[in-house]
Amino acid sequence: MRTRPLGRTGIEVSPYCLGTMMFGPFGNPDPDDCVAIVHRALDAGINFIDTADVYGGDGETERIVGKALRGRRDDVVLATKFNGPMGAGPNRRGGSRRWIVTAVEDSLRRLGVDHIDLYQVHHPEPGTDVEETLAALTDLMRAGKVRAIGHSSLPAAEIVEAQWVCERRGLARFRTEQPPYSILNRGIERDVLPVCERYGLGTLVWSPLASGLLTGRYREGGDEQVSSARMHWVPKHMTDKRNHDAVEELVPIAERAGLSLTHLAMAFVVSHPAVTSAIIGPRTMAQLDDLLAGAGTVLDDDTLDQIDKVVPPGVNPGTLDIAYVPPALQRADLRRRGVGDRAAA
Repeated sequence: MRTRPLGRTGIEVSPYCLGTMMFGPFGNPDPDDCVAIVHRALDAGINFIDTADVYGGDGETERIVGKALRGRRDDVVLATKFNGPMGAGPNRRGGSRRWIVTAVEDSLRRLGVDHIDLYQVHHPEPGTDVEETLAALTDLMRAGKVRAIGHSSLPAAEIVEAQWVCERRGLARFRTEQPPYSILNRGIERDVLPVCERYGLGTLVWSPLASGLLTGRYREGGDEQVSSARMHWVPKHMTDKRNHDAVEELVPIAERAGLSLTHLAMAFVVSHPAVTSAIIGPRTMAQLDDLLAGAGTVLDDDTLDQIDKVVPPGVNPGTLDIAYVPPALQRADLRRRGVGDRAAA
């Protein structure tokens, strides 16, 4: 498996990154099977693993990854994330220095390593000044605990702001972005991917199979039922008729190309020049083997043109409730003046 540069870090990574969200009690509850999946991925040429402190509950997924990497740490570019809630109380989460210096030590201990190759802010943190977060991360890099830093699901404007803060304050730069991207989720082509290219950021795109919709397993009128776990996380995404209609148009495109829908979807994502690596999240060995079987797939221009007709560039055809939504779009009080304000105006 040929490698690609991870932005301008000087680190080389495989075009598939092994995501581990499915390792642990909320996916594959057998730690030994999860370890075997990691080893199979490494043997196949994947050298990039992404995890997070919140995966599996109470850091369980990081423990599994740490067990799998014993004796093989030097072969792996190891990425993890912080920011999500890791216990009761308002300060056991977020992007403050107070929490970051605790979170990194916890992750290092669970992973059984002395450094993290890529340490990422798991999602935007509107209540924390980005300079606060960057200053703490810069100190971690100087201490040798972290090699590079990145963020996930940031809007384009916040990516730019973070780069400006780095430059003006003399802080370490964010080097990567981890956004959602698939044939059904092309919105980042409009601004996020161009901004990442402009600043030389590597991109680790997640959900390239649109939470399973692009496996073809959940077609309208089919026998396969969406699991309760998927419906818990992305109920509108999985039931939106516009997404299902797009899948029905994509199936014959895959058939004409002699591909499974899964292989078509993965090849589409890694074909974009701004994409460094696509995060795959197998729960079973069979799922991993199927994904690996399509790793060498290259789509011709005619196939890509057909996909563009179904889902135009820069468009999300249906609901995308797996993506970050800014607070002002979730809370009415942040986009409306109160009665008193209107009266004063």
